[in-house]
Amino acid sequence: MTGASFASDNHAGAHPDVLAAVVAANEGFAPAYGDDDVTANAVALLREQFGADVEVFPVFNGTGANVVALQSMVRPFEAVLCASTAHINVDECGAPERFLGSKLIDIDVPEGKLTVAALEAAVFGLGDPHHVQTRAVSLTQSTELGTVYSLAELREITSWAHGRGFVVHLDGARIANAAASLGVGLGELGVASGVDLMSFGATKNGALGVEAVLVLNPALAESMHFIRKQSMQLASKMRFLSAQLVALLTDDLWLRNATHANAMATRLAAAVGDVVEISYPVQANAVFAMLDPASTAVLQEQFPFYVWNESTGQVRWMTSWRTTESDVDTFATLIRTTLPT
Repeated sequence: MTGASFASDNHAGAHPDVLAAVVAANEGFAPAYGDDDVTANAVALLREQFGADVEVFPVFNGTGANVVALQSMVRPFEAVLCASTAHINVDECGAPERFLGSKLIDIDVPEGKLTVAALEAAVFGLGDPHHVQTRAVSLTQSTELGTVYSLAELREITSWAHGRGFVVHLDGARIANAAASLGVGLGELGVASGVDLMSFGATKNGALGVEAVLVLNPALAESMHFIRKQSMQLASKMRFLSAQLVALLTDDLWLRNATHANAMATRLAAAVGDVVEISYPVQANAVFAMLDPASTAVLQEQFPFYVWNESTGQVRWMTSWRTTESDVDTFATLIRTTLPT
């Protein structure tokens, strides 16, 4: 593929600074399994963002990060509350339920964002051995529908969860886009918002392939080393994963990449919002729109993108650090000239 893609931010390549960091990490010998200086630097940089007490565990991918994180939070007779659109629910081939042995209770909510009212309505049977026991709440920031929880919304949910004795997991595959959208530091989406354990997403924001599990609640850290290893997410040559994190966390590259991706989504929505129905607020780097199947087929011949809901014709357009203004403008023009008048 040589042209621009609006199918996924995973379609964008790695940022040159990330590639340079990986090449630099290739010099000489280094201890394996994370006992190297590059990993120590990555941990230090993440602690600058999320707090000195955070425990950091780099892993290979987002599904691995979610499975590793949730394993430290729930037992097989316990359940995780999540949005019906959550990645752990619809896009991980049942991996969380298989490897946790726990139930996901998915909740239909507008714009992919859980609320206290929706969560409260989903809790029942506590103490009854006939029912799974709610133990955790999983949020996605930014959500799978391109929306963003405000800090107040996060704190309301985490406060409710902790008041119930539950723990809170945050899938941060696109946490950089959320922070950029809100105009806050990464740490504001962690301990400050009441999150107990989270993933820090890097792959979608310019990395080759790395995420990090961040343990913000020390009570959940004890077994994480063993869980990561048993889950096949412990890299032997960890320095190459960690180098990618170092690159993104140096000189705010994570923020520049995410800010640009968000801006390209906003630009696209503004360019076509008068001719297509935009489904959700454009708050990060995703635009959801309604198209007729014939127009979709024509557009996909030149620009890849996903049909999100085949029954309704809803499509998703994703932008990335690599999307240019020219890419957006060319795509927008094609949309406008392709749609029936």
